[in-house]
Amino acid sequence: MKILITGGNNAKALKLMKAFPSHFVLLADYGDVPGIVTENYAFSSLGVLNKDSIAHILLNFCITEAIDCIIPLHHYELEPLAKSAVLFGEYGIQVLLPDAAIIADYLTEEKLTYQNFAVFIHGDQIFSTREGSLPTNVSPKLNGVFGYNDETDDLKIFTI
Repeated sequence: MKILITGGNNAKALKLMKAFPSHFVLLADYGDVPGIVTENYAFSSLGVLNKDSIAHILLNFCITEAIDCIIPLHHYELEPLAKSAVLFGEYGIQVLLPDAAIIADYLTEEKLTYQNFAVFIHGDQIFSTREGSLPTNVSPKLNGVFGYNDETDDLKIFTI
C-alpha cells in the first residue's frame, strides 16, 4: 500500500511513519521539499499552496502517484478532504479522516501538543504510541490519526 502523508516537511509527519512499517510512505508538502527517495519512503512537493482547491490538488496528486491512502495533517486540508472522501473513494483512495458529518467533533482551533497519538481504520486501532487503554470517545467507524494526552480523555485530529 502507498500512503501519502501531507505536511511532510514537519517532524510530526515523520513520527507517523512508525505506524506504517510495511507500507511505502510518501511525505509531501507544499512548496520546496527535499528530494529524498528510499526503499520505504520518499519526499515530494505538492506544488504551490492554493487553499481554494486543496481537494482538487490532492486528488490529482494521489491519482498521478498511485496513492492508496491519504493522511492530511494541515488543518486547512481536513474539512475539504472529509467532504470529498466519497470522490476519492471512487478512485480507490481512502481518506483517513472521520466522516464529514462528525469531523467537527474532533477538530480544535488551538495548537495543542499531544503526548500520544493513535491511528484508527474503521474503528480498529492499528497503532498507538501508548500501551493500554485509549480515550473513550472512539466511534466504531472512526478513521484517522488522533492525538491525546494521558490526563485527558479526548481524541483530536492529529495536525501540524
